[in-house]
Amino acid sequence: MIFLLDGILVQWGLVLLCVVFVCLSVNSSSKAGHGKEPPSPTRLPLLGNLLQLDLNRPYEGLCELSKKHGSVFTVHFGPKKVVVLAGYKTVKEALVNHAEEFGDRDITPLFHDINKGDGIILSNGECWKEMRRFALSKLRDFGMGKKAIELKIQEEVQYLIEVFEQHNGAAFDTSRPVSYAVSNIICSIVYGQRFDYADPRFKAQVDRANDIVSIMGYASIQIYNICPWLRPVLWYWRVLMNKLNQDFDEIRQFSRGLKETLNPERCRGFIDAFLSRMISVEALGQKDSQFHEDNLVYCVDNLFAAGTDTTGATMRWALLLMAKYPLVQERVHEELDRVIGARVAAAEDRRSLPYTDAVIHEIQRVANIVPMSIPHVTSCDVTFQGYFIEKGTSVIPLLTSVLRDEEEWERPCSFYPEHFLDDKGQFVKRDAFLPFSAGRRVCLGEGLARMELFLFFTTLLQRFRFAPPAGVSEEQLDLTPAVGFTLPPSPHKLCAILRS
Repeated sequence: MIFLLDGILVQWGLVLLCVVFVCLSVNSSSKAGHGKEPPSPTRLPLLGNLLQLDLNRPYEGLCELSKKHGSVFTVHFGPKKVVVLAGYKTVKEALVNHAEEFGDRDITPLFHDINKGDGIILSNGECWKEMRRFALSKLRDFGMGKKAIELKIQEEVQYLIEVFEQHNGAAFDTSRPVSYAVSNIICSIVYGQRFDYADPRFKAQVDRANDIVSIMGYASIQIYNICPWLRPVLWYWRVLMNKLNQDFDEIRQFSRGLKETLNPERCRGFIDAFLSRMISVEALGQKDSQFHEDNLVYCVDNLFAAGTDTTGATMRWALLLMAKYPLVQERVHEELDRVIGARVAAAEDRRSLPYTDAVIHEIQRVANIVPMSIPHVTSCDVTFQGYFIEKGTSVIPLLTSVLRDEEEWERPCSFYPEHFLDDKGQFVKRDAFLPFSAGRRVCLGEGLARMELFLFFTTLLQRFRFAPPAGVSEEQLDLTPAVGFTLPPSPHKLCAILRS
């Protein structure tokens, strides 16, 4: 019933948009003296191209539009003009070669509601620079890319194996245990400890993080970004804000507990390091510092959500794809048995496991977790590929068009690990492999995520064979992603069968 009501409100929102903005149609003509603007599909007054897109899956419609209008084109989300960048060469040129011009974040109404311009992911300027620099430094200090975090991942996967074994080969939903295991890795860095999978506070925080990211992709939330004045009647906006506020309260409460036992000389995790810097800043009387409680809360929330949702979703895709393609799974098993055997997999094994490494990369490519990246905005007027793009224009780097670029991938719409193998079966890097985006806004936890995916995947595949539930064939396993800001698999169950 709630879904129906919210859908009706979205439809009425579109009608109201047409009425209220009837005198405010955006002038799309090029500014004199600045050259031509990117081409745009024909649009309706005020509604723009909204009716040409499925707002639950806008990336699909944008990919179709790029086939007709090219790799740089304009769409209108209502009165809001957005430039879309499609294809590997165009996205890389913008984000890497023109990093300054395309490097700022588009702070939409929703993003402002979430972080108020603070934090790491949804901020710009000095706040973003200082928080990102500090976060990257502390991620490294507390293990990213080091043996310490490798040992924690190896330990955590054993807890996950115990949960899988409890099902004795019967079908079960892998989503929660996988999310809890993955989340514990970022928790060990942020909080300085792991949590039991039965801990109610931990479970609630992980579940909220996944719910929040999912709701952010709903059509009514996209409408809110276009028409923020609709906020009072959008039920999902209220649900989203309620969950976020619960998260923020939980982080504040946990931070206060850590502060009571804080030893600046022996920081346990990111929160300790941030609290120590806050105390130092306060002692020096630096009133304009970025190290304040709001930034602590938002940075922790950013790290927790990013470190939980995307890697967890990718691991769920990994297990589903292994069940979907048993011949690929058999080849992974054969390579793992031959190279590693029964011992614990280590990060250094990646070089000796070319096929397994190729499979993991192909899983990330096909999973397409963040299809539209997080919107950027131009920091100045820029002429790009012959088109004039005005300062302050929202920009979508369409990552799904990169990962499925027909000029870069032999079988862009198929699961084909050979994309990452040469004629001799050795692993090869591919420039168009950009699941973590690129440029100034590239995912700061990329190194951590890569290690997690490798160690979780190899260790689970050493132990189990993944298969569809009884009575379900491989062909019947659905690879349609769920609706959300990121794209986890649709709800499903799998069997984790112990290997002999």
